[in-house]
Amino acid sequence: MRLIFLGPPGAGKGTQATRIVVKHDIPQLSTGDMLRAAVAAGTPVGLKAKSVMDAGGLVSDEIVIGIVADRIEESDAKKGFILDGFPRTLAQAEALDAMLAGKGLQLDKVLELKVDQSKLVDRIVRRAEEARAAGLPVRKDDDPEVFKTRLEAYNRDTAIVAPYYEKRGQLTPIDGMQPIDDVSSAIEQALAG
Repeated sequence: MRLIFLGPPGAGKGTQATRIVVKHDIPQLSTGDMLRAAVAAGTPVGLKAKSVMDAGGLVSDEIVIGIVADRIEESDAKKGFILDGFPRTLAQAEALDAMLAGKGLQLDKVLELKVDQSKLVDRIVRRAEEARAAGLPVRKDDDPEVFKTRLEAYNRDTAIVAPYYEKRGQLTPIDGMQPIDDVSSAIEQALAG
């Protein structure tokens, strides 16, 4: 099962991906985590990424795709994987599809958590309050101003990825404003269908 989760920050992608990881025993792949691991392991792609990052630059799509390509070859990803927060641009989506096709693979589903963006700031503020109340650290991106900047970036750069997958017949919209368990049930129905 090879999946992508799309949706704006705060939509619940991470929460839902964690549930799928547990239920279906497939890894959730974060490009940030993969970059750090490739750099630490000293892989050829990791070394390229390190030189770019050390110079203060943004890692190119080519390097990110190379890291994803290497990562999905690992044994825990043989049954599938979840990409959460990637691809972020149309160019990355096209490169991902080309890379997968080169390996004789394709995505099984692209799930888009649809949310009312005007209510997301409230959701983020509530999440930060709940973390504080539980004595847990508050995520940096749960600051309302930081969140608004991230949401603007999503709408500018990433929102166009969903129509790309919709045209390919791979996109399944999920109402992300439902209670968490209802979102999980809707995702399981989508995966079964």
